[in-house]
Amino acid sequence: MGTAGPSPLLVSTRRSCLFLLFCLRVGASCPHPCRCPEHAGAVAVHCSARGLQEIPRDVPAEAVLLKLDANKISHIPNGAFQHLTQLRELDLSQNFIETISPAAFSGLAGGLRLLDLSHNRIRRVPKDALGKLSAKIRLSHNPLHCECALQEALWELKLDPDSVDEIACHTSVQDEFVGKPLIQALDSGVSFCSIHHKTTDVAMLVTMFGWFAMVIAYVVYYVRHNQEDARRHLEYLKSLPSAPVSKDLVGAVP
Repeated sequence: MGTAGPSPLLVSTRRSCLFLLFCLRVGASCPHPCRCPEHAGAVAVHCSARGLQEIPRDVPAEAVLLKLDANKISHIPNGAFQHLTQLRELDLSQNFIETISPAAFSGLAGGLRLLDLSHNRIRRVPKDALGKLSAKIRLSHNPLHCECALQEALWELKLDPDSVDEIACHTSVQDEFVGKPLIQALDSGVSFCSIHHKTTDVAMLVTMFGWFAMVIAYVVYYVRHNQEDARRHLEYLKSLPSAPVSKDLVGAVP
């Protein structure tokens, strides 16, 4: 007779233990109070509307999707996602984000496909933080200040085409573009950088004129000071007593 296989009870117990270990592994690596469903080996971390004020530090390294939308995050520090090398989509929309550190997205440059920063409080686009990303970036519904720095930053970004029309100038160096879509301003041929260069040129001219005026003032002062010294010296010579003329010299005169 052949050896009897494991009893159904033993098989059931083993399966229960494996399932429990799996649940414990997933639960232990999932940041509180987020959910981390796993499908076909891909981990998605859902932290939407959890009242978070900062980026969770214990996000699983195998996460491919991280949703942090509708929270109270105001700042993204350097290296906040550097261990998430498999991340493909990062949703930071509907937060209070105002500042982004230069190395905030280090480690995500190659794999990230979508970065959603819409509906935040970003006034100036951090070119150092976003310029190296190959992902599509959403920046709509932010109080952007339309200026040369913004125009130069957008040249280096891969904006999401579905939301680019919703990027508007909250404030601008040109008042006529306030409240209007940024793409409309750029399509009209305006260059915020030309305005910046003109302002710089005017500042240089004013500075040069100031230096020139200082040089002229110094020359005038120098000349007047020398004239005063010469006048005093001449008056001093005039005040000296005349030397008496010798009788021999007078007799020698024919």
